[in-house]
Amino acid sequence: MTLRDTPPFRADHVGSLLRPERLLKARADRAAGAITAQELRAVEDDAIREVVGMQGDVGLRSATDGEFRRTSWHMDFIYQLGGIHSTDEKIRVHFHNKEGDLDFTSAALAVDGPVRLEKTIFGEDFAFLASTVDSGVTPKLTIPSPSMVHYRGGKASIDPAVYPDEEQFWADLSAAYAAQVAAVAELGCRYLQLDDTSLAYLNDPEQRRQLTERGDDAEHQHLRYIKQINAAIENRPAGLAVTTHMCRGNFRSSWAAEGGYDFVAEALFSELAVDGFFLEFDDERSGGFAPLRFVPPGKMVVLGLVTTKRGELETKDALKRRIDEAAKYVPLDQLCLSPQCGFSSTVEGNALSYDDEVAKLRLIAETADEVWG
Repeated sequence: MTLRDTPPFRADHVGSLLRPERLLKARADRAAGAITAQELRAVEDDAIREVVGMQGDVGLRSATDGEFRRTSWHMDFIYQLGGIHSTDEKIRVHFHNKEGDLDFTSAALAVDGPVRLEKTIFGEDFAFLASTVDSGVTPKLTIPSPSMVHYRGGKASIDPAVYPDEEQFWADLSAAYAAQVAAVAELGCRYLQLDDTSLAYLNDPEQRRQLTERGDDAEHQHLRYIKQINAAIENRPAGLAVTTHMCRGNFRSSWAAEGGYDFVAEALFSELAVDGFFLEFDDERSGGFAPLRFVPPGKMVVLGLVTTKRGELETKDALKRRIDEAAKYVPLDQLCLSPQCGFSSTVEGNALSYDDEVAKLRLIAETADEVWG
């Protein structure tokens, strides 16, 4: 077994990282009108330089900007697509944790015009990230998958006057994403991750019930999502690795869905044309490794065994045992290691410290080196 020279790497991470206090203060100051947008961006730049350095220091081969310029991992992207706007209606997502429940609330979205790419979304952000990494470190861009545009509101969010035929909506959405993929590749991106909670949520019978109640085809929706993601990435240039990350919700150390990957596994692993799957496996909510039996040769599986939802540090021995368990279903050489999700999918972040975050990332790098190095 050897370390990999192409993404995903043996030791990797999902993307978002805890925002430092000075960045949170600068965001609050900007919202209050106390500083300019340029002043906020300067604070973001400094924070990103530092967090990129941290990722290299702990031994990672890839680096993100921690999503430091975003409020939310997905909506900051989706609202920049042409034809999609926020509305006064609110979407409430119910989250759970061991202490109780809480709700995440955001503006709903409306597809009220032809969906299109009007500019390279996060293009300037990626260019800055790429300028900060050392040689030998690959900058990674994370964006929400096409599925996320649809999952929040379903067909009810699509104006029938704009799209009397829903097939045209899907064609336009995938075309917009294909244009984004080509644009970031032109900027030098060689590692793109499509974040997708929907393909994990659909394993939860309660989530499927909710979708059925609003009029969506919950039993087959994952097939549609796989088809549209494939259409978005089928013409990606050689040398651009595309992965997807799937989790069951991540907001202030809480989750929204439960259940193993069994419902989507066969279609997901055999048909989705990505280079690697980042999968959540940090506790019993995610089920067992048996669904990995559908992973074909050549596809990488990044095992999300280290939790970002609490600060308690896993042990190398426990991680190695779980890697061995997964290797019963997919060859060890197709496996990698990461946290189960980001540390800060929204600006608030999860309930652990910066030191906890660093310790977990270092543990991942050291364990991967011992297993595959």
